Amino acid sequence: MTHLKLSRRRFVYAGLGTIGLAAMPQRLFAQETKDVALQLSWLHSVQFGGSYIAKSKGYWSEAGLNVALNPGGPNAPVDPAVVTGQALIGISAADYASASVEQGAPFKIIGVAMQKNPFVIASLPANPVNTPADLVGKRIGMALANTPVLQALCTINNVDITQIEIVPTQYDAAPLIANQVDCLLCWETDLPVAMAIKGVESVTMLMADHGYAVHSQTYIATDDSIANRRSDLVALMRGEVRGWDDYKADPKAAAALTLEMYPDQGLDLPTQELQAERQVPLMFSALTDEFGFGWFTDETVAQNVETLGLLGRNVTADLWDRSILEEVHAQG
Repeated sequence: MTHLKLSRRRFVYAGLGTIGLAAMPQRLFAQETKDVALQLSWLHSVQFGGSYIAKSKGYWSEAGLNVALNPGGPNAPVDPAVVTGQALIGISAADYASASVEQGAPFKIIGVAMQKNPFVIASLPANPVNTPADLVGKRIGMALANTPVLQALCTINNVDITQIEIVPTQYDAAPLIANQVDCLLCWETDLPVAMAIKGVESVTMLMADHGYAVHSQTYIATDDSIANRRSDLVALMRGEVRGWDDYKADPKAAAALTLEMYPDQGLDLPTQELQAERQVPLMFSALTDEFGFGWFTDETVAQNVETLGLLGRNVTADLWDRSILEEVHAQG
């Protein structure tokens, strides 16, 4: 989809009568548009569908922002883009953000898109993992780098991790389908979706339902931006809220828009539709129903601090700042 960048400089017209001025389009007298960037945490997909809606429907341009949606990926880390000012806001996660802050990064989490962490243990119906205790005696396929994640889940649920066989695997469902492992550590919205598209039914145990509290798809901004660019942050987050509320109302439309805006990403509509559907319960909850999209509380922050401690992160509640969201939602 092509988006025209409209100039909003003020124009001075000489020799025009009152009638002529009254007939001039209002946009010629609007505020100048600011160019800002939102740094995404991964490659373009419906994972960021609410942001695409916000851009497509002009929610940001109405507020005087021209927002570039910069894709992430293995060669585009989020945190440095925010710290250096290349992006006004970045989409990160509490574990990554806390690690960066430990190293001196001057930013805060200002919003939480995923109310539940998307990590799941995926298994097959014939040999399901429904609770953490079911992991005992199982072979779990996962990246070794995620061992602290599994250890945290086991600690929270009093499961002996030495009774689980960890099998290093690529991020692929094939080992589970081929019975090389009994389960996989993965995201709810990718490998289980890929299996479903191929007609393979799976069972997913959401780790967030068993005490694993780590905010994911979080919005981060620098302390300097929070202090000196609040109006821009509020405007950008306000557009995000509106876009994600629209996404919740019609996930299939968000999937279609994703393919329309990014036709060269190798995406297919059925996969994007299913991913969008499965993402909704991760991003919306009783908390967001009451307070609005992106919300977090002192209680959810405390739960995160506790879980992050199990992951080896030395973090305090000061990492989170709700003041921007409070302004966003106060606008109604």
